[in-house]
Amino acid sequence: MSIVAAAAFLVLAEGPVMVVSAPATDYDIGYRELVVGENRAAIEAIQECDELPSTDPARQINLAVALARVGEYEAAKERFDAAARNAERYELETASGDWVDSRVLARRGLAMLEVGKFGSMEALAVR
Repeated sequence: MSIVAAAAFLVLAEGPVMVVSAPATDYDIGYRELVVGENRAAIEAIQECDELPSTDPARQINLAVALARVGEYEAAKERFDAAARNAERYELETASGDWVDSRVLARRGLAMLEVGKFGSMEALAVR
């Protein structure tokens, strides 16, 4: 299956901001909500998305980010892990022109969970 995806990896407390973008999509998997910090609204939007299967890496990553931000770390870990092992993968272009694999983004999310970075609003989000 082909998907037009975008992702943002925002490290607000440490290091530079890396924003990943691609053409807009017609479906909502919580990107806008995640960007403004409305994490419960992001979870709802992601769960209501009928256009993508729950196994889509972009959807898995966004749900993991939202869950981590509301303190549901084990559920977030499960979603990041699923995206990291997903047979489907996408190359996503960063604002700086770099391309990032969806599995790499998922592994970054897992690493952020390991060191507790989601507590201070660092985010990895996919549009």
